[in-house]
Amino acid sequence: MPNYRVSMDIGGTFTDIVAYDQAAGTYEATKASTTPGNLSAGVIAGLESIVTDLSDIEFLVHGTTQGLNAFLERRGVPVLLLATAGVEDSYHIARGPRLELYNAQYRKPAPLLERKDVIGVGGRLDGQGHEIRPLDEVAVRQAARRALDEGYGAVAVAFLFSYKNPAHELRAREILLEELGEDFTISLSHEAAKEWREYERTSSAVVEAYTGPVVRNYLLDLEEKLADRGVEAPLHIMQSSGGVLTAESARKRPLQTLLSGPVGGAMGDVELAGVSGNRNLIGVDMGGTSFDVSLVVDGKPDVSTEAHLEGLPMLMSVVNIHTVGAGGGSVAWLEAGGLRVGPRSAGANPGPACYGRGGTEPTVTDANLVLGRVDPDWFAGGQVALDREAAITALKTVGDQLGLDPIAMAEGICDVANSQMAQAIRTITISRGIEPRDFALVAFGGAGPMHAVFLAKELGIPETVVPRFPGAFSAWGMLQTNIRKDFSEPYFFLDEDINVADMAGVLRRMEAEGLKSLVSEGVPEESRGTSTSVDVRYQSQEFSLNVPLTSADEPESEGFVANLATRFSAMYHERYGHSNPGAPIEIVALRTQAVGDLGRLEAPLFAKAQSPEFKHEVRRVVFDHEEHATTVVRRDDLAAGHAFEGPAIIVEQTATTVVPPGFNVTVDEFGSLVIRTEDAEGN
Repeated sequence: MPNYRVSMDIGGTFTDIVAYDQAAGTYEATKASTTPGNLSAGVIAGLESIVTDLSDIEFLVHGTTQGLNAFLERRGVPVLLLATAGVEDSYHIARGPRLELYNAQYRKPAPLLERKDVIGVGGRLDGQGHEIRPLDEVAVRQAARRALDEGYGAVAVAFLFSYKNPAHELRAREILLEELGEDFTISLSHEAAKEWREYERTSSAVVEAYTGPVVRNYLLDLEEKLADRGVEAPLHIMQSSGGVLTAESARKRPLQTLLSGPVGGAMGDVELAGVSGNRNLIGVDMGGTSFDVSLVVDGKPDVSTEAHLEGLPMLMSVVNIHTVGAGGGSVAWLEAGGLRVGPRSAGANPGPACYGRGGTEPTVTDANLVLGRVDPDWFAGGQVALDREAAITALKTVGDQLGLDPIAMAEGICDVANSQMAQAIRTITISRGIEPRDFALVAFGGAGPMHAVFLAKELGIPETVVPRFPGAFSAWGMLQTNIRKDFSEPYFFLDEDINVADMAGVLRRMEAEGLKSLVSEGVPEESRGTSTSVDVRYQSQEFSLNVPLTSADEPESEGFVANLATRFSAMYHERYGHSNPGAPIEIVALRTQAVGDLGRLEAPLFAKAQSPEFKHEVRRVVFDHEEHATTVVRRDDLAAGHAFEGPAIIVEQTATTVVPPGFNVTVDEFGSLVIRTEDAEGN
C-alpha cells in the first residue's frame, strides 16, 4: 500500500525533498541539484534518491517557482489586454504608492506589456453591474485575430465593474476561445481577483496571463513524468495563501501559485510555533539566490489580501513575505569603489566558484568557505566537494581592487550580506511598528543558519532556532498545511446601512460555494470546513483591514455592527498605533476560506542524550578578524539535551549552522538547535 507523504521545493541552486514514512513515523530529507533547463528532471532525481519505488507515494505536494521566476526574469508570454474602451489606459496610468508620495525620484514599475498591447473594447456596465451598452463582439473577434496573427501567448480581459457582473468578460472568453482554440490561455479579471479597484484587478489578470502558460506547461510535464514512474497520487501545489490545491486546479488559477515556494517555510514556522510554544517568530529563509522574511504573530501566519512584486499589485490571499536578492550564490561586485553583494546570483550553473563548475566571480558561499565556516568535504551531505583555492582566487578578483587580502574580503562580503538581510527584517517588522526583540528568529534554507545568529545579534533578538532539516524546511512546511480555496465578494455598505440578514445570506451562499469547491479537490465531506471574514475600513479611507467572523451567521447576532466596530478599532490600533473608536466604519468585502483537512503529522520527539559528551572535532575558524578554536559537529551526532558553547559549526546534509563566540547552543526535545547569547543564558 502507498505509504509516503512527500514534498518538493525547487530553489535556485538545489531542489529539496522531504519524505514522511507514515508506517515508521519518521522524516527523511535530501537535496538534488536544480536543473534550470528542465526543472522536472531535478525533481524526479531528488524523489528517486529518497523513495525507491515512487508508486509508494500516497500524497505529493510541490512548491514551484516557475511562475515567480518567469515574472522576475521577464520571460513570460506576450500578453494582449482587452479593456473597456475609453479607460484602456488605466493599467499604464497605474496607482502611485502612498509611501512614495513625496519621493521626487520615484519611478513607476515597468508594466508587463506595452501600451500597443492594449485594445479598448466597446461595452459598458455601471457601478452596480447593470448594462449601459452591450459588448462589442466584433471588436473582440478582431482582437482574437490580432492575437493569432501577432503571436501573443495569452489574452487578459479586464472590463469595468466585472466583479459586479461578469457577463461581458465571460462572453469575451467564449468568442476568444472560438477564434483561438480551447487550449489558448485567457485570464479574466473577475476570476483572477473578484474585487474592486480596477487597476489592481487588471494587474492581477495580466500577471496571471503572463505567467500562466509557463506554469501550466511545467505542471503538465511534471505530472506526465510522475505518471510514467508509477505515481498515482494526485500532485498538489502550494499556494501563496499557505494552503495547497491539486495541480489541475492550479493550472486553472496559476496566479495563486506565484509565491508557492517561499510560503512553505512560513507554514513550517506556524507548525513550529504550535509545538514549541513560542507564538511569535521571524522566519528567515536564505537559499542560493534570495533571502525571504516572514512572520508568525500569536501562532498565526501574517497574511494579506494583496501582494506586490516589483511594484506591480496582485489581489489575492497571500502570506506576507519580504524578499531581497541575498543568497549563498549572490555575487560580490564593486560599484563606485564600494562593495556590493547581489542581487545577481551565480545560481545553480555555474554556481559559486568553489563548486568547480566554471564560476569565477566571488559569492557569499565562497566567502564562508574561505573563513572556514563551511566543511569543504561534506557540503550538502557530501554531494558537492568544494574547492577552497578556487574561492580564494575568485575573492582576489575584487579584493585586490580594494587592497584587501582574501580573509578580509570574505568577512567584508559576509558583513555586507548580513547588513542587507538585517534591513529586510527591519522592513517587515520595525517599519510596521513590530519590535523584533519580542520574537525568536527561525533560520532555514541552505544558507539561513549560516548567517542567522549574526542577524539576531545585530537586531537584538535573544533567541535563534534552527529546526531539523533546515535546508529542506520549506518542503517540510508544505506537509503541514491543508487544502485551501479562497472566495471574495465585494460588499460596500456604511455601518448604519448594513442589512445584517442580507449580509449573512451572502456569507452562507459563499460558504456553500466553498464547501462545494472542495469536492473537486478530493476532500471527503467530514474533512471540509470554512471560515469567514470581512474587510473593514473607517469611512472614506482607501485601505481596509480583514476582521475574522465567528461564523457566516454572526451578522444576525445581537449587536453585531457595534461588536465588529470594536474589533476593527482594536486591530487598527495594533497595526497603526492609534484608532478612532466610535467613528463610522464601512464594509468593503466579504471573504470565505474553504479548508480541506489533510490530517496533522505529529512532530516526532528527538532521542534524548545518554551523556553530555558527543562526537566532535576542533578546527580554526575566523570570527571578527581572528582565528578561533571552533567546535565542529555533525548534527546526527547530537541528541536532545546536548549543550555546548560557541564558537561552533554544526554540519548536516541540508545546511550548515554557524555559532559565533558569545553564544550557547542547546538541542530541544524536537531536535531544534536553540541558540542564545551568553547574557541571555545568564539572565
